[in-house]
Amino acid sequence: MKTALLFLAEGFEEVEAVTPIDFLRRAGIKVETVGIGGPEITGGHGIQITADITFSDLDEVLLDSADILIFPGGMPGASNIAAEKRVISIIQEFNRKGKLIAAICASPAVILSPSGVLEGRSATCYPGMEKAFSSGTTYSSERVVVDRNIVTSRGPGTAMVFSYVIVKLLEGRLVAEDLIEKALYEVS
Repeated sequence: MKTALLFLAEGFEEVEAVTPIDFLRRAGIKVETVGIGGPEITGGHGIQITADITFSDLDEVLLDSADILIFPGGMPGASNIAAEKRVISIIQEFNRKGKLIAAICASPAVILSPSGVLEGRSATCYPGMEKAFSSGTTYSSERVVVDRNIVTSRGPGTAMVFSYVIVKLLEGRLVAEDLIEKALYEVS
């Protein structure tokens, strides 16, 4: 079974967290939510989620077995994730191994760009946040951009297609298409 680690910190964007959790679990992917700052994490619109594990309990065994890291956006959620210095080293290690890394909204600019994994890549993010990209990153206004092992997306309105693309990369086109058909969602 494929495993995803989805990071949560105070002020996360709820749609960008819950949609991937839901879609991936429906596709049979194990999703472990990782709470930065404790198990009870409150989103930017007051919705509280109890994380499966806390960041301090995230060990090498779980990291080694994970197939993808997922970072929802929202402010200050993305900044709160980026403030955990170990997150950067985890991202860099996943990138070195060619494992999938996905970020949406502010997270490509606030979390991925400082880690250096977007150098020489194309990426997208919430409009205006691309100013935080280095000159080595090519900004795209596409809803979702996949550049090798990095998946980026624009914001709450693209959370479903972001989730669809992640499922497609992890489980294949047929599983992803079956999932979106049952969700009555059309990828265009």
